[in-house]
Amino acid sequence: MSNTNTMRYRRFGRTELQMPVLSCGGMRYQQKWGEFEPDDITPENQANVEATVHRALELGINHIETARGYGSSEYQLGRILPKLPREQLIVQTKVGPNEDPKQFLETFNKSMNYLQLEYVDLLAFHGMSTIELLNQVVLRNGCMKIARQLQREGRVRFVGFSTHGSCGMIQAAARTTEFDYMNVHWYFVNDLNWPAIEEATKVDMGVFIISPNDKGGKLYEPPAKMVDLCQPLTPMQFNDLYCLQRPQVHTLSIGAARPTDFDEHVEALAYYDQIPETIGPIEQRLREEMMKVWGEDWTQRWSEGLPDHHEVPGDINVLEILRLWTYAKSLDLVEWGKMRYNLLGNGGHWFPGQTANGLDEESEIALAPALTRSPFAARIPQVLREAHEMLAGEEQKRLSQS
Repeated sequence: MSNTNTMRYRRFGRTELQMPVLSCGGMRYQQKWGEFEPDDITPENQANVEATVHRALELGINHIETARGYGSSEYQLGRILPKLPREQLIVQTKVGPNEDPKQFLETFNKSMNYLQLEYVDLLAFHGMSTIELLNQVVLRNGCMKIARQLQREGRVRFVGFSTHGSCGMIQAAARTTEFDYMNVHWYFVNDLNWPAIEEATKVDMGVFIISPNDKGGKLYEPPAKMVDLCQPLTPMQFNDLYCLQRPQVHTLSIGAARPTDFDEHVEALAYYDQIPETIGPIEQRLREEMMKVWGEDWTQRWSEGLPDHHEVPGDINVLEILRLWTYAKSLDLVEWGKMRYNLLGNGGHWFPGQTANGLDEESEIALAPALTRSPFAARIPQVLREAHEMLAGEEQKRLSQS
C-alpha cells in the first residue's frame, strides 16, 4: 500500500528544503548501541532496517535522521542509502561538539565513511545543551569553523544543533544566527521551549521535534486514561496533530523500530486540514482533567518563576520534577514519569540536575530562597517529596549508555 499522496511537507526554514512533517528517526532500529563490529550485524536486523527505510520512502517520508552516537545506525544505513536516488533524500546526521575541532572532524569523517555518502543535507551539533558548549566548544574552539569548511567543500549543506538544554540556552543559540535549524523537545507534556521555537522562527530556522512519542509521554504504551481522553484519535495521533497545528513546527521524529511504526502517524494526517477542530475538544478534555486533579491555578501556572537547576541548592531540577509530576499524576503517565525522573543525575548535560532524593527540613530551608518567584513556593517542597515517592525507582541510563 502506498500513501505517498497522504504525506505533507513544510518549508524547513531558510534551508528551503521541503521537509515531510514526519521524519524517519534512526535511533531505534539499529542492531547495537555503542561500539560495534560489522560482524555484529545480523542479516535479520539489517533486513529490518532496510525494510523500515523503504517503508518510510513509500509513505513519502524522505528525511532520514541518524547520529554518530546511535551505535550501528549510520553503518547500517550506509548499506542501503547509496543504493537510493540521492536527490530524493534528505539525510541528517549529528556529531557531538568536541573541545578539539580536529576530533570533531575525525568523528564526522567516520560518520560519512559509515553512511557511504558524499554529503549530508543536514549536520547537527549533537547534544548542544549548555551555554558553555555553545559559546566555547562550538563557536570559539572551532567546531563551527570546521562545519563551515565542510559546507565549502560540499560535504554538508546546512548546519544546526540538537539540544536537551534550557529554553534560555536554546534562545541564545537561535540569536547567534549561526544555525539553520534545530532539533528540540516540544509537545503536549512539555511546552516550556515554545519561546525558543518562536526565537528560531524570527531568524527563519527549521524546527525538528525530538522524540514526541517517547519523551512526549511513552505514548506507544498509553495508559487507559489517555486512550479514553484522546478519542477518536490515539494519544500519539493527538500529540502529532497538537505539534503540527503550529506552523512554526516543521517535522516530528518518528523513531521507528520496524516498518509498521509509521502507520499510526500517517493515519493522523487524514485530519491535517482540520487540525484545530479535530484536536480542540481533545485538548480541552485533557486540560479539564488536569484542572480536576490540580486546580486551574496550578495547571496554568505551575512553571511560573521556577529557577534553573543550577540555581537550586543540591542542584535539584525543580522545573523538570514538577513538569513530570504535573502530567504524570493528572493523566496517569506514571511510567513515563518514572523513566524520565530516574534519568536525572545519570545522563550528564543530557538530563541535568538531581532528583528530590533526601529532601528534609534542613534542605527545605535552603531551598526556599530559590523559590521566591514561584506563586507556589510554600507548596513545592511537599510536591517534591510526593513526586519522589511516586517516581523514584531504579536508576535509568540513556539508550546510548545501555
